[in-house]
Amino acid sequence: MSKSMIKGFIVMLLTLTLLLSLCVHIEVNAIDKDEFSFHLNERINYLMRYYDIPGVSIALIEEGEVVWVNAYGYADVEQQREMTTDTVCRVQSISKSVTAWGVLRLAEDGLIDLDSPVKKYINSWNFPISDQSYNEITVRQLLTHTSGLVLGDVMDQYPIDAPIPSLRDNLTKEARFFQKPGQSFSYSNVGYNLLELMVEDVTSQTFEEFMSKEVLAPLKMETATFVWNEEINPEVPVGYNTKGEPVPVYVYPEKASGGLFASVEDVAHFVAAGMSDNPVLSSESLLEMYDPAVTVKGVYRYVSSWYGLGHFIEVSSQGLKAVWHGGQGNGLMTHFHAIPETGDGIVILTNSQRSWPMISYILRDWTEWNSYDSVGMSNIVYAIFGFQIVIGFIVLIVLWQLSRLVLGVFTGSRKFTLISRKFSLSRLLQVTVFIILSAVLYWSGTRDYLFLTSVFPVLSIWLGRAVLSVATVSLLSAYLPEHSNDNDVYFNRRQYLNE
Repeated sequence: MSKSMIKGFIVMLLTLTLLLSLCVHIEVNAIDKDEFSFHLNERINYLMRYYDIPGVSIALIEEGEVVWVNAYGYADVEQQREMTTDTVCRVQSISKSVTAWGVLRLAEDGLIDLDSPVKKYINSWNFPISDQSYNEITVRQLLTHTSGLVLGDVMDQYPIDAPIPSLRDNLTKEARFFQKPGQSFSYSNVGYNLLELMVEDVTSQTFEEFMSKEVLAPLKMETATFVWNEEINPEVPVGYNTKGEPVPVYVYPEKASGGLFASVEDVAHFVAAGMSDNPVLSSESLLEMYDPAVTVKGVYRYVSSWYGLGHFIEVSSQGLKAVWHGGQGNGLMTHFHAIPETGDGIVILTNSQRSWPMISYILRDWTEWNSYDSVGMSNIVYAIFGFQIVIGFIVLIVLWQLSRLVLGVFTGSRKFTLISRKFSLSRLLQVTVFIILSAVLYWSGTRDYLFLTSVFPVLSIWLGRAVLSVATVSLLSAYLPEHSNDNDVYFNRRQYLNE
């Protein structure tokens, strides 16, 4: 294959990608506002089929009011139990935003000061290691993920009928420092679980009792609860991991960081309350919650600019501020996005860990409908386009090398050579590439969870196939060396030793 053909293929791939992006953009902008829900119906059904997502529930908020709610697919594929708008789902880390409301409620009541050390309010537990840093952690630092505490064990989950450790026992096991308090953003489930303990010690109530009375009930989150029980109806959906395998309902020892169960309507009422007058928090507290407190770092910086109190924050070029939070667990993905100034919001709950691309596409459509610049989660859409180009380029190289091998076999310039007296650096490199790539593919296939697979559930399969093709062609190249001219880089071992 000539260089001009390679260049032509790359140009064609880039052009098709650009046209696809423009077509999607034009399609959404052409939709009348009243027809957006119809567009979502088609869009969601297509994306669910493409990404193999069993169930989705979604809600739209306009001018601070819930205006549209719908559900698609199944909460349990095997039982053919349908997902409904009142199906109570585990919302994962959206729980953190709800927890932040409870903490600010305590601050409004004068029971805590956000800038005081959290140790001041905890009397039923001691930090497991002797570290002066614990005395420095403030409530605000816990809310903004700047406490320096570690992420925590994200796979620490238990069947609903199994005994589980207490909150305090689990904090004793997990509470460790990743860095000094106040240094920078570092996402921490442990930090929010420490807030849960603080709420219990300050109020002399269980966390779920306080949150139900002071936050969930006043916001009309009628089916929301921080405690799983058999009376939840409809039943909580079965989750499905990145491989599409079912994940039965499970619980965590802690609740504040990811233990909330709620329907899409419950979360929509919560999001709407955060953009208008409500019976829980004052407008001053809402403004403080949505004020950028720390610059986001790590992988999160690709989808958001700042973190406030329990919320990710971004600002458009129009100056509009968006606040949001997402959640991911074993077999689950959730997200809400809101623009407080306009009163617009969206909630998406799914029972599949393959949902990130779908959520990203829906959010991009929603922001275009609202004439809002974009959201950070839309970067996943552009990453998908870029990933397609990378895979296409790999396939192009494979086809080019494969054509060279086939042509060489037919012309006689390449012959199958299993063992040779001559030592070839290129053959050694080709076999090494095959071994390394094969090992990487084997390792990837044995993992229960890979971040790459979660973000690119379909393209990661194509990437695996492309890498396997590279490994195969590399091995073929090693055993079909060129013999037709004297320019090959061979070293005769015996001749080299004689010299």
